[in-house]
Amino acid sequence: MKKLIFAIIAVLLLNLNAQSQIPADSAKAAPGLRGQYEFMLSKSKTINGYKLINPSRLAGLWKSVADSLNTNRRQLSTVKSKLAEQEKTIATLKGQISGTESSLATSNAKLNEISFLGISFTKSNYNVIVWSLILVLAAALAIVILRSAKHIHEANYRSSLYEEISQEYQSYKMKANDKEKKLARELQDERNKLDELKNRGR
Repeated sequence: MKKLIFAIIAVLLLNLNAQSQIPADSAKAAPGLRGQYEFMLSKSKTINGYKLINPSRLAGLWKSVADSLNTNRRQLSTVKSKLAEQEKTIATLKGQISGTESSLATSNAKLNEISFLGISFTKSNYNVIVWSLILVLAAALAIVILRSAKHIHEANYRSSLYEEISQEYQSYKMKANDKEKKLARELQDERNKLDELKNRGR
């Protein structure tokens, strides 16, 4: 019985002593819940294997825990509201992006489309048709040029042949003229001789 009374008196004395030292001890405690918890354990007394903790320190720790929980809850609520706003913003942006993508697809389809003579073509088909026409016209032009060259060659050949025949004819004409003159002179000589013979016969 005496031991029990002595233990109770010791606990009360320690409690009063601890309460008088709380303001000074609180200043020495490390910041944060862990620091307060470790400080409370370091200041507690051990009697018969049990830790004697000052109720004021325990209440202070509990108040710090409650304040931290309330602060975390407020921060969590703020984060949730911000997250909801961000999700709304993301949904709005997704809608805008979807509209922009559809507008871009429409614009690209219009840009990729060419109307010619009231017929719509894609740029690739239009390019194929245009290049096909260009190649066909180029082939036709090449054929015309080759045939023209052949006709020109034939005309040049016939022209040179005509020149050659013309020169031969001119040469033949000159020879025939010379021969005619020679024959005319010989004929005249013979006539002259005949006239002389007639004059002698008189």
